[in-house]
Amino acid sequence: MSESRVATFVTIYQQLNKHTLHLLADIYHQDIVFSDPLHKVSGVAQLHDYFADLYSNVSECNFAINATYCSDDDAFIYWVMTYRHPKLAGNKQIDVSGHSHLVFQQNKIIQHQDFFDVGALLYRHIPIVGSVIKLIDKRATGV
Repeated sequence: MSESRVATFVTIYQQLNKHTLHLLADIYHQDIVFSDPLHKVSGVAQLHDYFADLYSNVSECNFAINATYCSDDDAFIYWVMTYRHPKLAGNKQIDVSGHSHLVFQQNKIIQHQDFFDVGALLYRHIPIVGSVIKLIDKRATGV
């Protein structure tokens, strides 16, 4: 049963854009708690608003799913998000690897937590801040 729920999740996420956010209600419980390194929202209405804001700021956003693992009501999704933002990296493509932990309650996701490197997503692509972060990375790694 877990595999079919995860397959539905993957199918919907690969269709998501600012025009298909109504699909979120098909996979998320009305009391969903969604968190990532930058935000935490509760309820499907807040999640819809969060995604609407995200998609309004990017010129492109896609997810490539690399692997999924299921155990009872838990699922782990490994992905690469590709996006373009007009104010970051000159609107060039940015790739960010991450993973999600999903907890299902019956057939809907009640908890969704994303894990990713915020520097790779955002900070390294902000003028001046990005240069400072890259310098810190160099010093920390000795490269």
